[in-house]
Amino acid sequence: MTDAPFQFFDVEVLRTERLTPAVARVVLGGASVSRMASAGRDQRVKLFLPHPGQREPVLPDTERADWYDAYRELDPAVRGVMRTYTVRELRGEAGELVIDFALHGDEAPAGAAGATAHDTGADVHGDAGTASGPATRWARAAGPGDRISVLAPVQEENGGYDFRPPEGTDWVLLTGDESALPAVAGILESLPPGLPTRVWIEVHDPADRQDLPTKADAEIVWLVHGTSPTTTEAIRAAELPAGTPYAWTAGEAATVKALRRHLVGERGFDRRAVKFSGYWRRGASEDSPMSAADAEEEA
Repeated sequence: MTDAPFQFFDVEVLRTERLTPAVARVVLGGASVSRMASAGRDQRVKLFLPHPGQREPVLPDTERADWYDAYRELDPAVRGVMRTYTVRELRGEAGELVIDFALHGDEAPAGAAGATAHDTGADVHGDAGTASGPATRWARAAGPGDRISVLAPVQEENGGYDFRPPEGTDWVLLTGDESALPAVAGILESLPPGLPTRVWIEVHDPADRQDLPTKADAEIVWLVHGTSPTTTEAIRAAELPAGTPYAWTAGEAATVKALRRHLVGERGFDRRAVKFSGYWRRGASEDSPMSAADAEEEA
C-alpha cells in the first residue's frame, strides 16, 4: 500500500478532553502522523479500535492490497472494531491527529441517547442508538498510551471528503447533528471571508453547543431535539439568501432524506448542488451490511 492515497498508521492516545457533556476529544499521536494528509473540511478516516482486554487492534497484514478481504475473514469478536470518523484537526508538525467522539447511551446525559452511539444500531460515523457502542465505550475509557490504528490519507487531494462547492456558488447551506459536528466545524473553518452561509445543527442538549469559528458570513441556528422544530421544519420556515446555493447535509439518514427532498423538490435546488450523507441509520452499524455508500443511497 506504499503508493496508495490512504495508508495505515499505528497511533496512541496522547490526551483526552471532554468538550461538552456528550462530546469527547481524543488527541492521537505517533512518529508517522506527520506523513498524514487532510483536505480539511469533512475529511474522513477509518479508526480500528481494540476490544476490551486487547492492547491494540487485531488486523491482518495491512500492506496487502486485499487487506479488507482479509479483515472481513477475521473473527468479528477478535478483529479491530472499524468505525469512520471525521478529522477535527490534523496538526502535522506537532504529530497530532484530533478526533471528536459523540458520546451517547450509558453514562450519557439525559435525553442524549439516539444520536450517535449504540450497539443495536450504530452509525457510519461512529456509534448511534440507545446503548453505548464500542467506539463510545472506547472513547470514554481512553487514556494516554492506548493504541489504535488509523487508515488515513497521505495525499491532500483524496476521495475521503465530500464538501466540494462548484465555481459560481453564491452561498452555502450546512446542516447536521452531533455526528456531523466535527465536519461542520471543519467546513466553516475552510470557507472564504464573507461567504453567506446558513447553518442548522441539531443536538440533544443545549450544553452540547460549541463555538464554531469561521471567516464566512455565517448564521448558525442550534436546534434541540424534542423541543425545537426539526431541521427540515426550521429550514422550511427560513428565508434563504438569493443566488446559486450549495448545500451539504449529514446525519441520520431519514432526516437527511427528508431535507434533501425539501431542498430539491420545494426549494428548487439543483440536485447536483446538494451533497447529502447518511452518516448513520437506526438499526444499522458499520459491522452490518450497511456501508457508507448504502447510507448515502438510503438518504
